Amino acid sequence: MAYAGPGNVVLAVIPRHREEAIRMQQSPFMPSFLSKTHASYEVRVRGTIFLWGSAGMTMNAGFDKPLLLHVRNNVFGEPVKIGTQVAGGPQTTLGTLQPGECLTIQIQNISGVFATCALESNIDCVVHPSN
Repeated sequence: MAYAGPGNVVLAVIPRHREEAIRMQQSPFMPSFLSKTHASYEVRVRGTIFLWGSAGMTMNAGFDKPLLLHVRNNVFGEPVKIGTQVAGGPQTTLGTLQPGECLTIQIQNISGVFATCALESNIDCVVHPSN
């Protein structure tokens, strides 16, 4: 695959098999979401922890335009269960993210987004407004 630079000048030609390998390279010390305009952070998950919100919230969050929480399990991590919670209600598991997998969750009428890992994994998060 070729990547075009300024003035559509080809900067590099990378064979497809190398392109896949490059995509999977991630430093365990560098978050995969680097945003200067949106809240981005990394959470170490051992047991159950909230990625956004809290079990102690007494009201659900509501916005004119829902926020989006993008989460990505570190490629060197362990499987992580992801779910949501409503204020005063039970936790609802959405599914399991394997290492390197991503998910976008709409933050609207919930009090939190949680992650559970039997061992340990790092989850990169970025909060982004919906359009």
